[in-house]
Amino acid sequence: MPRNRYYTGPARSNFDGLRFFSPGQPLPDRGFGDLWKWHRSGERAKWPRHVDVTPAIPPERTDAPRLTMVGHASVLIQVAGLNILTDPVWSDRASPVRFAGPKRVTAPGVRFDDLPKIDAVLLSHNHYDHLDLATLRRLHAAHAPLMIMPLGTDATVRRAVRGARVAVADWREAIALGEGAQVTLTPANHWSSRGLRDRRMALWSGHWIDTPKGSIWFAGDTGYGDGAIFHDIRARHGAPDVALIPIGAYAPTWFMANQHVGPEEAVQIFKDVGTRQALGIHWGTFQLTDEPREEPVELLDRALAAEGIDPDRFRAFAPGDVHASA
Repeated sequence: MPRNRYYTGPARSNFDGLRFFSPGQPLPDRGFGDLWKWHRSGERAKWPRHVDVTPAIPPERTDAPRLTMVGHASVLIQVAGLNILTDPVWSDRASPVRFAGPKRVTAPGVRFDDLPKIDAVLLSHNHYDHLDLATLRRLHAAHAPLMIMPLGTDATVRRAVRGARVAVADWREAIALGEGAQVTLTPANHWSSRGLRDRRMALWSGHWIDTPKGSIWFAGDTGYGDGAIFHDIRARHGAPDVALIPIGAYAPTWFMANQHVGPEEAVQIFKDVGTRQALGIHWGTFQLTDEPREEPVELLDRALAAEGIDPDRFRAFAPGDVHASA
């Protein structure tokens, strides 16, 4: 009988006693037959081996929101005197091994040694392009941040990062950050695994950051589904001042639609949550799927134009880019 190696607890609205799931949404599970069909298609675009990046040097602290793109889903969020990292990956590969797997095309948009003192790390789930143990060890040694993550994800972190300060929560539960700020985990339509037999045994999430200086929502990885989770987020939290919304890793859509959004669906999420400003993440750093590297940027511009939305309100966030609010 299968055993959950990450989490033990009673069944709940998003957990059946063995595996987590998104209630009312299609499962993203794919078998080896689907994987073989995808990789036989031969439609994978060729990416450049390297794209130049000019790294940013962030300040030590700021009150007004300032976000700096590191790459993929890694963003440095500075707000209300706090320094927060989302899904930090400074490694060269998004992989369980150093010699194979998706390799960085862009250097980090902030050099590790240029990071300010990091107070908190927000982890969305345990996939290798989001939970990088080598980076977490470096962060713990240099900064000892509080690491906030969904149920079961902590099992991987605790084993690998001895002495780490870890806080764990379910969807819609909040964790205090201090300085009048807190993080609430938000639902996402995704999945988790670190190996072949642990699918959906740890939870996945987004993170809503509430501070006296504004609100920032990091969506994590998600498919769109029927859109219910995004309407619920708006109803519970209001409209965020800034939203970090994924726009890449969507092709082929028949394989990816239940776990990732493309630019058109990202624009729909932008509308659903009512954010004033969105930044497109999860593109252009690691080639995980078939689309050309620049296609998410082009399709985002088209989708915004079709909806009559000012492109300055939702722009693709590239490594080294900075978004600062007054």
